[in-house]
Formats: sequence, structure tokens, C-alpha cells
Amino acid sequence: MSFSGNGKIWMNGTLVDWKDATIHVASHVVHYGSGVFEGARCYDTPKGAACFRLGAHIRRLFDSSRTYRMTYPMTPAQVEEAVLETIRANQLKDCYIRPLMYRGYDSLGVNPATCPVDLAILVWEMGRYLGDDALENGVDARVSSWTRMAPNTFPATSKSCANYANSALIKMEALADGYAEGIALDVHGLVSEASGANLFRVRDNIIFTPPIDSSVLQGITRDCVITLARHLGYDVREEGMPRESLYTADELFFVGTAAEITPIRSVDRLTIGAGKRGPVTAAIQRAFFDVINGELPDTWGWLTYVYASATAGKR
Repeated sequence: MSFSGNGKIWMNGTLVDWKDATIHVASHVVHYGSGVFEGARCYDTPKGAACFRLGAHIRRLFDSSRTYRMTYPMTPAQVEEAVLETIRANQLKDCYIRPLMYRGYDSLGVNPATCPVDLAILVWEMGRYLGDDALENGVDARVSSWTRMAPNTFPATSKSCANYANSALIKMEALADGYAEGIALDVHGLVSEASGANLFRVRDNIIFTPPIDSSVLQGITRDCVITLARHLGYDVREEGMPRESLYTADELFFVGTAAEITPIRSVDRLTIGAGKRGPVTAAIQRAFFDVINGELPDTWGWLTYVYASATAGKR
């Protein structure tokens, strides 16, 4: 969904008009990708607008910034409050949230140490990432010719801007070949993840997902799915997945903040299961959205309410 170009963006403690939220073309991040970011969601729940796993997202933002030796003069709790302030300023109930910490303007060179660390927070309305019917009917994917980076080249568990150049190549290749998404392998030839989502496989009612050492982002929705699936009584295993295990799956699905829980109906033109959402995927979808929609109690404290009229700043 394209930006409306309206609203406010939080930049280093100040809310500025969307059109005025600019940086200099000589900023370090423009040339070297020296930034880290998060993608979170705010949902319009029966109890009011609520951010999903906001604390976990902001903690990961600070984890990523530490890896890249970036220090910003705010605590995670203060950044969480800045996110809520930005949503309120834009009067939104349902939106995507993008905090971005980046190296700004001072000088250019591989060493970013002289460049200031800046922080911006954007929020905007966002539709279904992989299409309006994707949650039910699934999407078609291909195994990408692009491999995920080795753990000793880029830190895969950090959500850095530079890492997503690899993701863009995976996504563009998939779209150019008529697929909705690409699935990358790791440097050992095992399944890693999609361009912007983790992956789960179902076989004989057992749920598998690649481990962290397969160069996957330690996804927060991934963590939610593991928690919910085990709560529902499923056996969930984190283990290496050979490419051919994709083709023999009973069900496959992507998970992520943007993708939410999206079934995969085919890989490399081979139909997965019945070619649409399977029963295990459907059960996990229901559990996920039941928390958001208030059908289930927020047992794990995943919701942070935005407006003072809501039940509280319960986390």
C-alpha cells in the first residue's frame, strides 16, 4: 500500500509533518546501509488500539543497535512510549510501525563512528502484505537462487538495513518469475527463510521450523507461533530442513509481522497438501487472531494498549 503522505513522523523527539521528515543525501545510512529497524503492528481490538509484542520488538531494535555499535540516548521503555505517542498523533487504530535507528550526517567512510545515531518512528495504514485472500488461499513460492548470508558475514539475527539488500534480491526474483515470495537456503543448502518472513512446515501433525543457525531472523511472530502451537498441543521442532522437505510437506506457511500467518499453496510449481490452507495452519491462525480480537485472554501479555481509555497499559 502506497503512503498517503499525510500525518506525523517522530524524529529525534520531535513530531514533524510527513513531507518534512527528511535526511541529507550524504547521511551515512544512504551510502552504507548503516541502520537497524523494526516492523511491528498495531491492531484495532475490541478493547481499543493495541500494539502487538511492542516490548519484544523494541528490545530487538536495541539488540540490533548494540551489535552495530550504535548508541541512542533513550531507554527501550522511552522508545516504546514514543511509538505510542506517534500512533496517537496520527489518530490511528490499526497500523504498521517502523522504528528506524540510523547513522546520520557528518562524514563518509566505511567507519561510521563520527556520524550521529538518529531515530525515527513512522506509522501508516497497511493492508495484507501478500494479498487480501492470502490468509485463506495461500501463495505460490519458489526456492530462490539467492542464498542467505553466512552467520560470519552479516549477523542474521540483527534486523539491519544492510541485510535487506539480500531480501530485496530474493523478493524481486520471485516476483519477476510469477511467484509471490522466494524461499532462501542457507550456506549449507538447508532451508532458511523467505525475503521477510520465517517458514514453518507441517508433516504428520508435527511442526518444523529452521533453527536460528540457519541464518534466520529470530522472528517475534515466529516465537508467537511456537508458543501458540505448543499451547494447542502440537509438537514443534526447530531443526535443519533440506530443500526437498518443502515438497513433501503436508502444509507450509510463512509467519511475520507483515505476513502474519500465510499458507503456502505451492513451491516451485509443486502443490503443497490440498493447495490451500491446511487444518494445522488454520488452527494456529485462529489462535493468533483470537488473541488480537479478544476471543482469548492475553495470557502472555502481548498487547500494549495505545489510548488512555483502553484497559490499561497492560503489557
